[in-house]
Amino acid sequence: MEEFLTIGQVAKRSGVASSALRFYEEKGLITSLRSGSGHRNYPRHVLRRIAFIVFAQKVGLSLDEIAAEIAKLPIDHTPSGHDWSKLSRTWTTRIEEKINELERLKRGLSQCIGCGCLSLFHCKLANPGDRMGRLGPGPSRWVGKKR
Repeated sequence: MEEFLTIGQVAKRSGVASSALRFYEEKGLITSLRSGSGHRNYPRHVLRRIAFIVFAQKVGLSLDEIAAEIAKLPIDHTPSGHDWSKLSRTWTTRIEEKINELERLKRGLSQCIGCGCLSLFHCKLANPGDRMGRLGPGPSRWVGKKR
């Protein structure tokens, strides 16, 4: 027989606020059973889904992307290691892209702030003559536009 947890127990165990749990449920990311009095009761395996949601958000997935990934998991029991492995394979590229983006940001900060002028428009070191402005609006260096 499966053990069920109240929303308070799930919030405490997962570290996710009850309001966020209700939001996740509204979005179809997790499910609960309702008691006769309307209280939410979650199967214990929902804790794994919540951990997945939290991790996926930290990686940078949107809630829509998370929903698409969660839809690949079995709904009636705890996903197996094989289930999780299938999902994580597609994340390697995304994580590498995020690492590269953060490394570009780190290099840019040391160059731009390091020179002391604090002006990307007038900077003679990192952006002479506002060369980056010709590439259009936005953070061209961070999104990988070529000079």
